[in-house]
Amino acid sequence: MADFVLNICGAPYSSLAPLSALRFARAALAAGYQIRRVFFYQEGVHLANGLVCPPQDEINLTREWQQLAAEHQLELLVCVAAALKRGIVDQKEATRFGLEHHNLAEGFVLAGLGQLVDGMAQADRTLTFTR
Repeated sequence: MADFVLNICGAPYSSLAPLSALRFARAALAAGYQIRRVFFYQEGVHLANGLVCPPQDEINLTREWQQLAAEHQLELLVCVAAALKRGIVDQKEATRFGLEHHNLAEGFVLAGLGQLVDGMAQADRTLTFTR
């Protein structure tokens, strides 16, 4: 059975990319496929902001990805350069840059583009979600 790397580049709540990727991931896993890695890049890194609070009548995409990752032991990798540029930092980067707080959501990990390339080299297919 094939395995996938998902590359999510579209911003949550202003594009359908994270929701489409989530729906694809759920369907693929239910069908027995493997998701090798999920990589959030460009505007997609906003999904890893732990301080986002959508209205109660909207889907909380961050929480949905966290739950899917916990259920299926998925890696949720966030491009460190894109995240830092958009104000999303983990504890390590907050300390490094002298910031008082960090906001990377639990279950997400900052990583370099090398992790995306490595996953692409090992997976059967890479799907990129942009809109």
